[in-house]
Amino acid sequence: MERIRIHTSKRVELVDITEKIQQAVTKSMAEGGICVVFCPHTTAGLTINENADFSVRQDMVAALNALVPADAGYAHGEGNSDSHIKSSFYGASLSIIVEKGQLALGRWQGVYFCESDGPRSREVWVTTAG
Repeated sequence: MERIRIHTSKRVELVDITEKIQQAVTKSMAEGGICVVFCPHTTAGLTINENADFSVRQDMVAALNALVPADAGYAHGEGNSDSHIKSSFYGASLSIIVEKGQLALGRWQGVYFCESDGPRSREVWVTTAG
């Protein structure tokens, strides 16, 4: 298992970690199989989406903030209930096919770490099987 360190700079942001995951796959020497990416945090998650146009990330963050505002009077006393809810929209893990030592992503796809309670130092765990 490889641990990837991520440093976020905003409360809510999407960080492209595609290359870091590919480096972990390359290091594993896996030619085929499955790459599992796991986020061990309750206020962050993972998603796969377009990485060709930065404005897609901006739109996703804006839409999620509109759907789950930070100041909606939640019961959770730490003041980050919106972050817990947002992370559940994304999910905690991804499975990505590995083919010929490469992540089998679509032409425009990238893997994103989805921060909802930053800025923070985080990590993502990556393993390959197959």
